[in-house]
Amino acid sequence: MITPKNLIRHELIGLEVEVVNAKSVNQVGIKGNIVEETRNTLVVNTAKGEKKLLKNNVTLRFTLKDQMVDVDGERLVGKPEERIKKWK
Repeated sequence: MITPKNLIRHELIGLEVEVVNAKSVNQVGIKGNIVEETRNTLVVNTAKGEKKLLKNNVTLRFTLKDQMVDVDGERLVGKPEERIKKWK
């Protein structure tokens, strides 16, 4: 089960996310589901199509079952399998 404490160690694909802060103000407000992840990027499926985000340039708000969790994208940089080891 994904919780605020273990979110960064989980698979992100499929999660609902919103950009709440970004180096590029044009990215603030991007909202949708994560459909792809690489070491440095996330692809979010929005109402206006897919948007690619650099992880280290954004702060993301994840919507979990009953709460919202803000995560600095810098903490997400790395392949998912590396991220699990990094944040034990």
